[in-house]
This record gives sequence, C-alpha cells and structure tokens, in this order.
Amino acid sequence: MDYFVEEVLLNHQQIVDRSKELGDIITSEYKFKTPILIGLLKGSVPFMAELIKYIDCPMEMDFLKVSSYSGTESTGRVNIKSDLAVDIFGRDILIVEDIIDSGLTLMKVIELLKERKPKSIEIVTLLDKNEGRIVKELIPKYIGFSIPNKFVIGFGLDYNELYRNLDYIGVLKPSIYMK
Repeated sequence: MDYFVEEVLLNHQQIVDRSKELGDIITSEYKFKTPILIGLLKGSVPFMAELIKYIDCPMEMDFLKVSSYSGTESTGRVNIKSDLAVDIFGRDILIVEDIIDSGLTLMKVIELLKERKPKSIEIVTLLDKNEGRIVKELIPKYIGFSIPNKFVIGFGLDYNELYRNLDYIGVLKPSIYMK
C-alpha cells in the first residue's frame, strides 16, 4: 500500500465491474435516445472513460470545468472555469461525476444547465458520500458506490491535484493533509 493511503476502499476491478453494470443500465434506459454525457473536470475523466466503454447507444460527450475545493475542504463557492461546447437545448443530459459530497457544486451545475432548457438531466456518480450531503434534495439516479465520510483519492479524485492517477479509491492518510 502506498505511504499516503490509509486504506483501499475500492480496488480497480470493483470499479471496472460497477462501471460495466452502470453502463448496461444506462444503455437500456437510453437505447432510443442520444444523450450528452457531461463530465465534470477534472475528476470525472477516469470514471467517464471507463463508463462509456459499456454504454451501447449513440451518445455525445462534453465537459464542464468547475471547482469548489481547496485542499480537503469545500470553499462553498463554485467557479465555472470552462463551459460546454455543445448546445444542450431539448437534449437528454447525463452528468458524470466522480464523487458527490456536499452537493453544492453539482446543484450549481444543474441550475446552470437548466437555464439552457435540456429535455432531461440525470446524474451518474462513481461515489456518493451521503453523510457529507448538505443539499439533501440532490439524489443521483445512478450510483456506483456509497462511501463513508472520509477524504478519498484515486481514480480521478485528488488532494491538491495529486493522486488522480491511482487506479483504485483510497482513503488519504490524515497525516498528509493535516500538516
């Protein structure tokens, strides 16, 4: 185990297997539609890359770059750093997220997207940290795994832009971020 990881919550194979299950469900529910999957950068990239391998229907992809974290804490402010390139008016949208924690970032993103009048908006998230949820009405339709209220890294999740490249999800040792 790496010196900065307290414990491995999900190994790579668990993530791949669950991505396949989610892809199969999304395929069946969107088989007569052409959804736009919108990944929230940067964290969603590994999960989105894994998930789309198993979605067997026409689809488009785009990305939003948003930020709300500094270190291990949410700042409470959501900044849109890079917007969509496609028009989503009248389209079925599936937001792809690495983790839903407080829900503040995602609610801001949903508000922004609703102003553009898509046909539908749903959420697929690799991780759901429901214990940390401030926005209680935010309920993702597709959830990879529910996890405890711990600070996790890997598979796109970072601590100050580090550790995104791990192929598993681990709990960051408090000694790393409590310096």
